[in-house]
Amino acid sequence: MTEPGPGGTPDPLPARCEVLVVGAGPAGSAAARVLAQAGRDVLLVDQAGFPRDKVCGDALIPDAHRVLERLGLLDRVLAEALRVPAVRMRGPRGGEVAVPGRLAVLPRRRLDALLAGAAVEAGARLATPWRFVGTLEHGSRVVGARLAARDGRPAAVEARWTLLATGARPQALRDAGLAAARGPSGVSMRAYLHHPEALARWPMPSMFWHGALRPGYGWVFPGPGGVFNLGVYVTGRDAAGGARGALPSLHRLFERFVALHPPVRALVDGGRWLGPFKGAPLRCSLRGAEAGRPGLWPIGEAAGSSYLLSGEGIGKALETGLLAAEALLADGAAALALPPPGGAAGAADAAAERRRAAAWAALAPHYRAYERGDLANRQPWLIDVLAWAVRRRPARLDTLAAILDERHVPQARPGPALLARLLLGRR
Repeated sequence: MTEPGPGGTPDPLPARCEVLVVGAGPAGSAAARVLAQAGRDVLLVDQAGFPRDKVCGDALIPDAHRVLERLGLLDRVLAEALRVPAVRMRGPRGGEVAVPGRLAVLPRRRLDALLAGAAVEAGARLATPWRFVGTLEHGSRVVGARLAARDGRPAAVEARWTLLATGARPQALRDAGLAAARGPSGVSMRAYLHHPEALARWPMPSMFWHGALRPGYGWVFPGPGGVFNLGVYVTGRDAAGGARGALPSLHRLFERFVALHPPVRALVDGGRWLGPFKGAPLRCSLRGAEAGRPGLWPIGEAAGSSYLLSGEGIGKALETGLLAAEALLADGAAALALPPPGGAAGAADAAAERRRAAAWAALAPHYRAYERGDLANRQPWLIDVLAWAVRRRPARLDTLAAILDERHVPQARPGPALLARLLLGRR
């Protein structure tokens, strides 16, 4: 899988398939792999060839590990990733807490190529570079998609189901009739820095909160080969204008981040930038898009799969792709046994949608917890309080590890009530 040049010839497309997956990131590739392993006819398309870049923090937290395990890919990913023992959180007054967990870092350029290759290995067909421009419809049902090559050449593929995994940018959602009247949930910006000698000083991903960075935080994530991922994330209304309008302020925010933390300044001064800063919007908490239409579901960031507090989204992107595929395969894949494209929607469509909705509902408590935690991006002193509380009662670190691993879902909203409980010594 290689990146075609500007004048490169796009891969040929079939006229039809059972499932068309648009977007070969974690969500799309996970769905394609599961469906292809079940013997379904799957076409996976992406607007870029591979390997290709994606703006991300590159961290694989426990939810990503679990889904990669289910996909049979965890060992393959970890063989190339940098495994790390914990994630460090630092507050504005210097309070620190390192939360242990199954964690690793692998740049998306490599991760996405690996996942797309695994989908092809399972039997999916991959075609690039093809961009989604709209749906094919018969009555109220989506029966495929209209695509375009880089030179504008049009194409169409009929499909019994289409999974839209086109990321957070709104154009594809609008073209699919799925966009809700809502801007992105956040925006991030990152660049890569080569500094192998610094790995010993930065053994784990580190997140820094400070009043000068709110509503958000800065990060330093070590990666394979001594390449660090450094960036900033802003959440909420400040990002409502979208990534393009927010990028200048993110550059200033990154300059503040470096100036506030001498160890970060030393890292930057001693390393070599590998490319420019790049920014991207995020969609969080399964919001910002309609849940779907007959014959069409958004998955991954198109469905809002990222967590609001941290902006982390690889694990839940993988999970939404896997869950969507499983919803189509349940009941003997009745949803895929509909009449050929153009047939009427029926009971199989409705049953598949109920399964998908139930799977999304099961994820909701985790999203609510991260939404509650988003207050720390606006009130960063909460991180210092958290660090103090863990020092006072080290057993609380087990609770934080359980939250990170999704074995525990906190119900309390950060703020005065939580502070009172911590001061009183209650868990």
